[in-house]
Amino acid sequence: MSIWWSLHLRREAASVPLARRLLLGTMETAGVDPDVSYDLSVALTEACANAVEHGGGRGAHGISEAYRVTAYLDGDTCRIEVTDSGPGFPAHLGRRTGDRVGAAGAVGPAGPAETAEHGRGLGLIEELADHVRFRNRPGCGAVVSFDKILKWREGALLKVS
Repeated sequence: MSIWWSLHLRREAASVPLARRLLLGTMETAGVDPDVSYDLSVALTEACANAVEHGGGRGAHGISEAYRVTAYLDGDTCRIEVTDSGPGFPAHLGRRTGDRVGAAGAVGPAGPAETAEHGRGLGLIEELADHVRFRNRPGCGAVVSFDKILKWREGALLKVS
């Protein structure tokens, strides 16, 4: 069995916990291991916070532009995508390992300082997920997508046999 959902959210800080709670509720109902659910929820929080902060300006009538969160649970994998309408990731970030266009290039090889207030979110997503991709949609914003192999609780509703 597989499920997916998609949210279109205003770029406002209050939208971030809404997306996180929906993901956690979906994971709990499906029977995903709580540690995996927690990792995914933290990664989602970081991706949404990035979209809220950097994902575009204000549209007509001063209303914040929206961003989209889509989650897919298919078999033993969860994929989450957060898409915004901002300027995208800076071109100077360059390529990192795999197909990641990464954050570390923007802050140097060692990453941001431990005391830095910003700059750790994309690296945290990389640590929590199994496969991560940061990319730009030409002229349309950025996409952060990440996958994680799921572990299941005993008697889980969606567990693949």
